[in-house]
Amino acid sequence: MSDQPLTDTLFSFINDSPTPFHAVANIVRILKKSGFTILDEGRKWQIERGGRYAVIRNGSLIAFTLENLDFSREGFRILGGHTDSPSLQLKPHPRAMASPYFQFGVEKYGGALLNTWFDRELSLAGRITVQSENGTACSVLIDFEKPVLYIPSLAIHLDRKANEGREINAQTDISPVLAQNISSEEDWHSLLAERLNNLYPDLAWRSILGYDLFCYDCSPPRFFGLDNQFICGPRLDNLLSCFIGLQALLQQQGSANCMLVFTNHEEIGSTSNSGALSNFSSSVLSRICSSFEDQAICMNRSFLISLDNAHASHPNFADKSDGDHQVILNHGPVIKINSSQRYCSNSRSGSVFRLLCSEIGVQTQDFVMRSDMLCGSTIGPLTSAELGIEGVDVGVPTWAMHSIREVTGAMDPELLYLAVLHFFNRDSLPVISDS
Repeated sequence: MSDQPLTDTLFSFINDSPTPFHAVANIVRILKKSGFTILDEGRKWQIERGGRYAVIRNGSLIAFTLENLDFSREGFRILGGHTDSPSLQLKPHPRAMASPYFQFGVEKYGGALLNTWFDRELSLAGRITVQSENGTACSVLIDFEKPVLYIPSLAIHLDRKANEGREINAQTDISPVLAQNISSEEDWHSLLAERLNNLYPDLAWRSILGYDLFCYDCSPPRFFGLDNQFICGPRLDNLLSCFIGLQALLQQQGSANCMLVFTNHEEIGSTSNSGALSNFSSSVLSRICSSFEDQAICMNRSFLISLDNAHASHPNFADKSDGDHQVILNHGPVIKINSSQRYCSNSRSGSVFRLLCSEIGVQTQDFVMRSDMLCGSTIGPLTSAELGIEGVDVGVPTWAMHSIREVTGAMDPELLYLAVLHFFNRDSLPVISDS
């Protein structure tokens, strides 16, 4: 860690990571500064003991350290998370000019809490693909870095029943306003071109081929509460987990082989070439291990902690939580449990995490969904099944999950960091025998 407080560094990381592509780029930049080598999936790898490596694929990243090459002895200590957050994604073409304002059509990306996106200063960021002057194509990151969009709510004078509950139509009600002085898609591409030229003055390009652009909240994360006991901010789910895992890996000092698996597209089901249901993690591990048998033994001796935010009990909606399993902000990491394995936790894997936390004086909490409500999921069960590895689902307690601004406790990032750091640095993991 630097001399900068953990939460300040977290806030900077979130500010610099408006999309999964930016998050991965930031992680790669930090890893390179710490001596990691970036491997190319399309080339042969030369890896060796003591090496520190990372691989990227379409908004996903796997980073690992090789303290020893005897994978049959202990395997890997793997920390999982996801780089994406619920958002609004621009459609390829702007809305037809049916009004005096230039607007975009958007699609819901993931389970965004739509009513929180109204009346916010929004910006745009993502990935854009251009054709170069020589006829080749390349993709670059783009970020407007200032408020350029707004979705105005409808005044209560025009909808007297607004406070009684109003259904939001994603096709017609949430089209962001960009401008009043442009009138065509060509004007919009000219604005994109201007931004691209500012960001990449040496990039020789001639046309825009496509883009993945997302709206995001411009307001930075901040503390609130009488004694700054709480944190609110955008994309806490799940950039907070990625940040904590990254910081812990950078401070690894033990003899274990450690790995980060941060995948894209969790919020939309993980079915993509870089999602948790892809072959990304298994492909990387098969290239690290010298044989299928070595990989099988390695996974049998490995352990996964899947990090993703957990629902905290809501002070105004206590009936939405299981009253026997209260989850409180600033009271430690949450072990997430579900009998249908929507989380990968079980009594054994949960006990491993509890033992790790108890050794450093960090208390844990348990989350279960009400039995009459459907349970969400994480990359935990998907990664556990894909790799054949035992794991536990853990996260910081959170209010307003999937809102444009989410809330956790000011102490919770530090408590989770201490637990993950101990997981990476402990000489050996607690053993739970079957006898």
